[in-house]
This record gives sequence, C-alpha cells and structure tokens, in this order.
Amino acid sequence: MGRGKIEIKRIENSSNRQVTYSKRRNGIIKKAKEITVLCDAKVSLIIIASSGKMVDYCSGPPETLKKILDKYHSQSGKRLWDAKHENLSNEVDRVKKDNDSMQIELRHLKGEDITSLNHVDLMTLEEALEIGLASIRDRKSKYVEAVIENDRALEEERKRLTYQLYKVMKIEENLRDMNYNTTTHGQQIPFALRVQPNQPNLHDIM
Repeated sequence: MGRGKIEIKRIENSSNRQVTYSKRRNGIIKKAKEITVLCDAKVSLIIIASSGKMVDYCSGPPETLKKILDKYHSQSGKRLWDAKHENLSNEVDRVKKDNDSMQIELRHLKGEDITSLNHVDLMTLEEALEIGLASIRDRKSKYVEAVIENDRALEEERKRLTYQLYKVMKIEENLRDMNYNTTTHGQQIPFALRVQPNQPNLHDIM
C-alpha cells in the first residue's frame, strides 16, 4: 500500500515541523552528494532553518562555494551582491594579506624563518631590532628610576613617622616622670590622686 500524498503547507505543530525538517534536510543533502558522485556535477547547497541555524554542502575540492557562485555569476549574468559587498570582500582579503605579512615579520623579529632573507633584508631587520632594543632600554630605565624614587619617598615617610613616634614616646615618658615625682609631705603619690574632687575625671575625658 503506497503512502498517501502530504498536503504541502506549513506544519503547525512545532515538534512535527522540526522532525520533518531534519528528515527532508538530510534527504536533500544525500541527493546532492549522490548527484555529485554519479553525474560529476558541481553542487552547492545552503539551507537555513527557521531558527537561523545554517547547513551547507559543497561538492568539494577543487570546487568551493565562491568558485561555484562565480560561475553562476558569469553564466547567468546575475549578481548576488552589489559593488559595496564586493569592496567589503576585497577589504577583507587585503586585511588578511596584511595580517599574514605581519605574522611573517613577527617570526623574523623572533629570529625564525630568516634563511630566505638576503643581506639587505637582514640589515633592515637588525636595524629594526636595535631601534626596538633602544626603546625598551629607555622604558626600562624610566621604570627603574620611578621605582627608586618611590622607594626613596617611602623611606622618607618611614623616617618621619619614626621620628613622630619617638617624640610621642618622649612626651609620655616625661608625663610619667612628672606624675610620680610630684610629692606631698615628702611622699610620692600618683599625679592622678592630686586632682581636686570638684574637678572632672581626666581619665574619662581622655
């Protein structure tokens, strides 16, 4: 008994829709692979789900999606993007080339892959390294001077605080001497005992 025809319309149930999408997507990709192998066809396939997730297939080396699109452009006369996007693509390519060049220069500065450099290139590289070393030494010297100056300031502050502590200790020592050397009728009494009763308690004020 054959399968009944399915009405082609949007599946309302989200679970059923996802299951159907997965099955049909895999089926389309399988067919694209089969026609690539059986017929030696160049196939490029892009599927974007409602969730935004993209699945793509390309018939493989030496073909790429870009090569297939270029062939589509040349044979159909239609453009899938305007000049603005082409300029952006060219800019991306330029940045990639610049990045590759900088990576090569960085390896050369590290002393790597320099066997292919000629005498002039080596002299230029040596000059660049000397300039860089001079800049590094200057920055290092300034940093060390700043550290030394900071240490000097901390030492001066330590001496100042030590001196202040010494003066406070001397004052306390003098107060103790005054307290115990004050006598009444030849008898030593603590200074605190000589406070008149009608005067406030100095210890409470302190």
